[in-house]
Amino acid sequence: MGLWSSSQWKVRTVITWFAIVSVACTVMMYAAGGSWMQHSLRRGFEAYHSQFQSSDVVRDRHELPWRRESAPAELGDHISVEFPGLENILERAAMPDRTIILTTLNQAWAQPNTMIDLYLESFRSGEETSQLLDHLVIVALDLVAYDKCKLLHAFCYMLKTEDVDFSGEKFFMTEDYLKMMWRRIYFLKIVLELGFNFVFSDADVMWIRNPFPRFDKFADFQIACDAYTGIPEDMNNRPNGGFVYARSNKRTIDFYNYWYMSRVDHPGLHDQDVLGKIKTDQDFLDIGLQLRFLDTLQFSGFCQISNNFEQVCTMHANCCTGLQRKLMDLRLVMEDWRRFKLLTPQMKYHQRIYWRAPRQCLVSKFEDKP
Repeated sequence: MGLWSSSQWKVRTVITWFAIVSVACTVMMYAAGGSWMQHSLRRGFEAYHSQFQSSDVVRDRHELPWRRESAPAELGDHISVEFPGLENILERAAMPDRTIILTTLNQAWAQPNTMIDLYLESFRSGEETSQLLDHLVIVALDLVAYDKCKLLHAFCYMLKTEDVDFSGEKFFMTEDYLKMMWRRIYFLKIVLELGFNFVFSDADVMWIRNPFPRFDKFADFQIACDAYTGIPEDMNNRPNGGFVYARSNKRTIDFYNYWYMSRVDHPGLHDQDVLGKIKTDQDFLDIGLQLRFLDTLQFSGFCQISNNFEQVCTMHANCCTGLQRKLMDLRLVMEDWRRFKLLTPQMKYHQRIYWRAPRQCLVSKFEDKP
């Protein structure tokens, strides 16, 4: 039965002739099509071949335009002109690992018996926080704030901004408020470029305990939350730029550049809302930043308050508008903290302990957007 039947021979003949005609037509079309046909076929082949290329020979997908390409010397010259004396004062205040603590101050928050006094008092009253004052730099946004700082503290820096008055109380989401927030982001970028790690803290953050032991040792950038999901890597956490820990490296510098430049793409938004929008962008992911969100159990605030007095490190008057409201509730915080420290272990065990705040700020949560 090794012989083929006549019908099989016919089928084989038809297939053979069909193949010959197809090849001939393809050759004729290629010759007649000229360069256009050759280019199309070549482009198809290259696209097919690229799928099998080794990943180590494929160039980066994004060439981000906001990355600084200046030489270190040129960068240093630019900073020394725009921010005279900054590097010197940071050197004097820095910890051995070149970490500093920063806050900003304007005239409204520098008045007697107001926010800056309460802020400094929290360091003196906290657990293992008084020595951290040796590493705090207060960044004054106007001359009145600078003069007040010089009376209260060793390290003060005058941050000048042309044609902008930051002296008065800046109400949430007003034009001057937004300018002040973005000026702060730009300034913190410069601090990183100078090679300093920093903890930035708004002056309405009370320092209850030394926070450094609670920071993630491997993260590049850590930020407090208005709302915390329970997972430090979860991008659904709602960040708050009022308390931030950043290590100086290429990733954080690229990130702050990207963050600052993104204000143009999201006009009318402040820094933490823009961060909320860019934290899942491909350009952000390409930076490779190790971002962690801080647990509100330890880094607390009026948005999501922690009543664990044994764990809390900081208390922020977030979800609150108006200087007087913040002051009234933060004074309650400090009174409650001092009272807690006087309790014996037995009293702490048997008594129900909680913060009396927020009271005034609770009203503002319903009247204004946090």
